[in-house]
This record gives sequence, structure tokens and C-alpha cells, in this order.
Amino acid sequence: MAISVFDLFKVGIGPSSSHTVGPMRAAATFAQSLADQQVLEQTQRVEVRLYGSLSATGVGHATDRACVMGLMGEWPDRVDPTSIGPRIQQLRESGRLLLAGTQEISFNWQHDLLLLEESLPYHPNAMSLLAYGTDGLLSEQTYYSVGGGFIIEAAEAESGIAPTSDVELPYDFSSAVELLALCNKHGLRVSELMMANERAWRSDEDIRSGLLHIWSVMRECVEQGLRDEGILPGGLDVPRRAAKLHRSLLEIGKPNVITSTLSAMEWVNLFALAVNEENAAGGRMVTAPTNGAAGIIPAVLHYYMKFNADASDDDVVNFFLAAAAVGILCKKNASISGAEVGCQGEVGSACAMAAAGLADILGATPEQLENAAEIGLEHNLGLTCDPVGGLVQVPCIERNAIAAVKAINATQMALRGDGKHFISLDRVIRTMRDTGADMHDKYKETSRGGLAVSWVEC
Repeated sequence: MAISVFDLFKVGIGPSSSHTVGPMRAAATFAQSLADQQVLEQTQRVEVRLYGSLSATGVGHATDRACVMGLMGEWPDRVDPTSIGPRIQQLRESGRLLLAGTQEISFNWQHDLLLLEESLPYHPNAMSLLAYGTDGLLSEQTYYSVGGGFIIEAAEAESGIAPTSDVELPYDFSSAVELLALCNKHGLRVSELMMANERAWRSDEDIRSGLLHIWSVMRECVEQGLRDEGILPGGLDVPRRAAKLHRSLLEIGKPNVITSTLSAMEWVNLFALAVNEENAAGGRMVTAPTNGAAGIIPAVLHYYMKFNADASDDDVVNFFLAAAAVGILCKKNASISGAEVGCQGEVGSACAMAAAGLADILGATPEQLENAAEIGLEHNLGLTCDPVGGLVQVPCIERNAIAAVKAINATQMALRGDGKHFISLDRVIRTMRDTGADMHDKYKETSRGGLAVSWVEC
């Protein structure tokens, strides 16, 4: 499967790529399919069935609201996050839903949106959508939200064959060994190789403008996170901290990275907290590669851009391209879904990607870059996904800040070496996959184990 940098970095909304962005895309796709099948005008009722992890933590992750907005024809990269609350409230009061934005049908929240305890075989994040007319069932489709906003249909899942595209990449790779071999054979940096592959989809201008747009959305997310204060929604009464921390750091003044490392790390913490608080509040953000880990990559890139006087847009583009190379390896050979392999798949992958991106723009060789990514991922192995209350808040927000600092440290360690190290990135990715397979389901985004239940016991 050919994966683009724009598959891994997608504009969306919080709080979860697998539980919010993916389900909204699935529901919007289903609504559009009704129009394509010319049965939209015959549709009088739609039923949403959520299974597995989507059911277990669906309310806390706003899966229910995302599905409804998708049915109304909204897409996660275009919907106004501030409009969701009022529109959901209006629907609950009226019992009327504008399917695909045109066909008004009745919708009963309790009877038409079902949270089922059973799981479907292919993936923990499963949902079925059914449309009914006067004479019965008109259309039915099952979708799996497999992490990072990616969705696949049941037929694709049941075939056991990954969805493919007709795009042929000049430098296709499925392992770090292959990636390094291609870089060395053709004398390319990782970002240069990725740029060549991206040209299979779009022009240099479109690649550059698209990635700079991703960066602008990340910056806006941080700025919004620095402005907003108060309590995060969901009932845990978790206070936002980014705005207060920002004021405190401004009083200190701009530190020098070399002489005031601790202050610099506080800025990294700040950027990550700002993004993930905004994500937890359902705001506009970028999957990187998921929402639950969305603060790590922008925090590391903000760190570089803030403290490097020579930083440029070229660095932004190369950072994303190099980071995406590692994200592709994680997705192809393991998973970026917390519901599938635990938080190691989300935060671990993002940490490795951030380390790779930073290494590339700091002039790392491909071998040093691979080492940086390996260090970042290796020290997140076994990380569980146990959100308290089913909300992407505790421990998720702080976890992003810790992983962002870890990514910077991984890069620094790799740059001090020559790229030779004991365990390869490929082995670490396979270990993440195997560890996720061995991990009990209660530690994989179900809120039935770990800190999620320890908090209740306290």
C-alpha cells in the first residue's frame, strides 16, 4: 500500500483520530454512498452501531457526536468545531437529522445510536451503518477505524488484503533496511527520497504548500491552546495549564538552548500541552499520526523553529517528509492505533517520527536518523492506552509532553554516534506489534484497566 505524507498528517478535530475523525469520515462516506446509490430520498431512518473500543470509550471520545455530524454531511477537515455542540443540541431537541445535508429524517439518539459490547473480528474499532426505507433495509456498510483517521470497509478487511492504489513510487520501501539501502544507493537523504515519492501524487508546489498548510494549522492549534483557559469538558474537571505556563515562561524571557536547557524543555512541554488540551476540547488540530499523540510532532518542530535563528520553511517541509517515512514503517509493519497495540502505537510512533524529522533537518545521515527513530520508539515499548474516564486527557496530555522531550533527546543521542547501534528500528517496530498482540484488551483504549481503573479505586 502506497502511503503519502498527507495520509499521516491530516487536518481534523479532537479528541481522537480513531474514535472521532475516522467515524466522522465513515459516516460521511456512508451518507454520500446513499446519494450515489440513489436511495437517499427513500431513506427514512439511519441506525449507527458502535462495537468494541468505539463503544467502550465512544462517548468520552465524542464518537457518537462525530457519527451524527458525518451523517449530516460534515467532514473532519472542514467542519467548524464550534458549530458541533449547538447542532447536536438542536438535533437532540428536535429529533430531526438532515442526512447528507439534504434529506431530513427522524433520529432518536437512544434508539438509533447503539453502543454494543460485542466486538467484530478484524479490528477493535468497528461500526456499522444501516439505512432504512418504507419497505425495509436500503443499504448497510461496516467500517473499521484503524488509527490515524484511516478507515476501511468490511470487504477490504475480510479479504485480508490491504487496500492498494495504482500509484507507483520510485523508491518504494516497507522496512528501514530497504529505506537505508535506497538512500545509500541513490545518494539521498530520507526527506529527499520521500519528496521523490510524493511527486507520484502531486507537484512540488502542491507538496510544499500542503505541508506548510499542515504547519499553519499546527501553529494555530498551539496559539488557540495558549489562549484558552478553564476546565476541559467531560466531567473530570481537568484544568487547562498551557495558558498559565505560557505567561510564566514569558516572564522568564526567551532562553538560550545551550545555557538554559531546562527552560527550553519547558517550552517543549508548553507546545505539547497546548495542542493536546485543544484536542481534548474537540478543537481543530492535525493527526500526527493520531490525535492522542498529536502534540509531540508540533512540539518538537516548534522547539526547532523557535530556537534556531536560521530555521526556514524548507526545514518544515523536510521535517514532515522525514517524519512520515518512519510513520509509514510503523503503520505498515505494526499499528498506529491505541485500540490495537496500546499507546505505544500512538505516542511511541509519534515520538519516533518526531525524532526522525528533527534528525533530518539537523543534518543526520540516514543511519543516524534511523537510530534516532529507534531510540524514540524503543523507550515507549509496552506503553498502555488507559484513558481515565474514556477521555483523551489523563494521562494523554502529559504523555505527549514527556514524549516530545524524549524525541529531542533521542535525536541528540543519535547525532553523537555514527548510526551504528544494537537493535534496529525494524526489530523495534516488530516488537511493538508483538507486544500489542500480547497486551490484554483492557490496556488498549477500553478504559477497563491500568490508570483508568486505578483512578476509580482512589
